[in-house]
Amino acid sequence: MAASVSLLGLVWSQGDRANQAEGGSGQDLQAELPSRPISVLVIGSDADRRGATSNGAAPAGAANSDGLMLVRLAPKQPLDVLVLPIEAAIKLPGETQPVALGSLYRRGGAALVATVTAELMGLPKGQPDRYLVVPRLALRQLVDGLGQVEIAPERTMLYADKSQKLQIDLQPGLQLLDGAGLEQMLRFREADGSEEGRRQRLKASLPALLLQMGQPRQLSQLPDLLRSLQDKVETNLSPNEALSLVAAALQAGSTPRFHNLPLLPPLSAPKAGAKPALRQLAGPVGQSDWPQI
Repeated sequence: MAASVSLLGLVWSQGDRANQAEGGSGQDLQAELPSRPISVLVIGSDADRRGATSNGAAPAGAANSDGLMLVRLAPKQPLDVLVLPIEAAIKLPGETQPVALGSLYRRGGAALVATVTAELMGLPKGQPDRYLVVPRLALRQLVDGLGQVEIAPERTMLYADKSQKLQIDLQPGLQLLDGAGLEQMLRFREADGSEEGRRQRLKASLPALLLQMGQPRQLSQLPDLLRSLQDKVETNLSPNEALSLVAAALQAGSTPRFHNLPLLPPLSAPKAGAKPALRQLAGPVGQSDWPQI
């Protein structure tokens, strides 16, 4: 990824600004980057578009979070990524029964997801610093704007559901996927309803996206591409903050440092076609699960 790009007009508060960053992994990213760690909660919505009244899925209803990631960008450090388990059992105040972490977006939007995530992870006050909700259309347009991503699905994925106009037809092996193809890979769920396979595929997708973003032609187009997606997503990131964080992610390289939350076995046996069975966390979240500093 030996290339350079100028990302201008960054608007982090004066105390958060660093000097011009030194390039990493052969990159010379001419951009001011935040001088402190910045955490971003990324919510993958199962709705097709921002503001959609229905998720267009089966069963139909308000949008849920189909995927959750907590991302941490710190100066001169690898990108830290925690793929949060959407089937994690969460006890909300005033309720007697636990609910799935992935259902919180439908209940209270990004604010509720951020609040519960902060409590779950023991984050300092004010974190996550930002949030980003990505509907399916925004994902497709991001990938298509990058000109496809190179990725290797680990198995054959076949699924059809006329009620939600969903057709998944992917073969294993290294290949180029457009936005629709990557969406298929990320939406595919195992027959028993378990979520681990989807988490692994999400982990495989992020390095592929970063690698494609770092190509010289894509670097020059990134500012316009991100601006074009601003009204397709729900976020409290300004366009210039988004450019700053993308520059920081690319400087860190295309190999994020992934973290996991250990889970206990499902509270009930998974059923084909059903929602994922709730799972309790195996213990308190510690420093080894997520960097606190």
